[in-house]
Amino acid sequence: MAFSSDSLLGRLTAAPVRPGELVWIGLRPARRAGMVTPASARLVAQRGIEGDRYKTSSNGARQVTLIAAEDIAAIAAFLGRDAVAPDLLRRNFVTRGINVAALKGMRFRIGHAVLEGSGDCAPCSWMEEALGTGGYNATRGHGGITARIIEGGDVRLGDAITRLDPP
Repeated sequence: MAFSSDSLLGRLTAAPVRPGELVWIGLRPARRAGMVTPASARLVAQRGIEGDRYKTSSNGARQVTLIAAEDIAAIAAFLGRDAVAPDLLRRNFVTRGINVAALKGMRFRIGHAVLEGSGDCAPCSWMEEALGTGGYNATRGHGGITARIIEGGDVRLGDAITRLDPP
């Protein structure tokens, strides 16, 4: 949701965001298949990630999913665990150091690609299966975001994640 740049909320959401880092990449080759965790990935504009099962021909809103390592730590804490493996959450990218919620409705760069945050990545019933009883509720509000690929390109572990100036 974009806010008017004349409003206080519009100015606050457009304020600078500390850059982050891409720390994990996960591709889902097929439904329910184990995730592949390469050191790099190729993003295709308006389509999705090469090698990931999700592809769109209509510039869908869920071409890439992102979650912050900080949110994964919160999910683990809510479950009473020391850690949760990123592949259990089935997101494409794990970030560190940037609040991915601040990227919703904004354009941002990872490596050579430009993405646009398109919405929340709400948990599904799979979280109960993957994480056990309470998994769904542990991920509520911490599931990350979805994004569209505006400009395709390669991304690599360690790439900076920087929000671009608001349009």
